[in-house]
Amino acid sequence: MTIVRLGYVAMSMELKNASPSKTMTFTQFQKIGDRVAAIRKLERIALENLENTHRILKHNIFNDIHFYRFTSRLIPLANHEELSDWDFLQPLKGKLDEIGQFVRNHNMRVDFHPDHFVVLNSPKRDVLINSVKNLKMHYLLLKAMNIDVTHRCVLHIGGNYKETEKSLERFVVNWNHVPLPIQQMIMLENDDTSFTLEDTLYLSEKLGIPLVFDYHHHLANHRNEKWEDKWDRVVATWKDSPLPIKMHISSPKSEDKFRHHSDYVDVDMFFRFLNEIKGSIPQIDCMIEAKQKDEALFTLIKKIKEREGVEMIDGSSFYV
Repeated sequence: MTIVRLGYVAMSMELKNASPSKTMTFTQFQKIGDRVAAIRKLERIALENLENTHRILKHNIFNDIHFYRFTSRLIPLANHEELSDWDFLQPLKGKLDEIGQFVRNHNMRVDFHPDHFVVLNSPKRDVLINSVKNLKMHYLLLKAMNIDVTHRCVLHIGGNYKETEKSLERFVVNWNHVPLPIQQMIMLENDDTSFTLEDTLYLSEKLGIPLVFDYHHHLANHRNEKWEDKWDRVVATWKDSPLPIKMHISSPKSEDKFRHHSDYVDVDMFFRFLNEIKGSIPQIDCMIEAKQKDEALFTLIKKIKEREGVEMIDGSSFYV
C-alpha cells in the first residue's frame, strides 16, 4: 500500500480576504515620494501577506491538509535592484518565526515554486545572477522560519532556445555557479513544452537533484516516452532526500487547451497514475495545481471516497 497526501497552491478559495500575494509595483512605490514611508508600506503589505499565510495554514490544519505551497510573492519588491539596501527580513522576523513554529508543530510539508523568470540555464549572465538572487530570497525566508531548506523549491529547467542538448548542458555549467546551500534547496520538474521527463531525468541523475514528476505535463510533452518505464528512476532521485517523493497533479482545461490547467482534477486521470505506482513507494505527496485551489482538493477528496480500494486516513490523505 502507498500513502497519498494531497496539497494545494498558495490561495484558499474558502477563506475570504486572505490573499497572501498582495503587492505594490515599483511605480507605486516611487509615487509615494518619501522613501522611508514607502518602505514602511511595503513592510505592512508583506506582514499582511504573512498574516494571511498563517490564516491559510490554520485553515489547512483544521481540514487535515498537511501539504501546502507558499506563494513566492510574500514580499513585494524584495529583489528589486533599487531596493537592494532594504533589509526586508528584520521587521518580519517575529511573524516568520511564528509561521515556522506552526509548520513544525503540525509536521506540515511546505515549499515554493519560484516564478518562470527564474532560469538557471539562461545564456545571459544577468538572468542567471537575478535567478540566483531570487532563489536566495526563498532560502532566507525558509531560514527565517527555521524550516529545513532541503528540497523546498521546485524549478523548471528553463529555456530550450531551440537547442535541447545545449540547453541541458548549459544548466550543468551554470549549476556550478549556484551556491551549495541553494543547490540543496532545488527540485526539478518536467515541463509541458520544452523538457520531457527523460530530459529532466538526465539532469536529476547527473546532478543529484530530486525530480518532481508532473503527470499532466508529461501527457502534453513526452515524445512517445512511457513514464511507467522511467518510474523507478524518478523514485531513485529521491533516495537521499529527507522528504517523501513529490508529484504534481492537474487536468487539461479542454482538448484544444490541453496544456492549460482545469478548475478541478479529473479523478479518473489521477487514478490512472496512482494505480500504476501504488505499492512501489511508501508515500507520495501530490500537489494539486488547479484553478480552484483548496476547493479542488475538497472536491477531489469527495470523489476519492466513492472509489473502491481506497482507505481514508484523514481529510486529505488515504491509502491505495
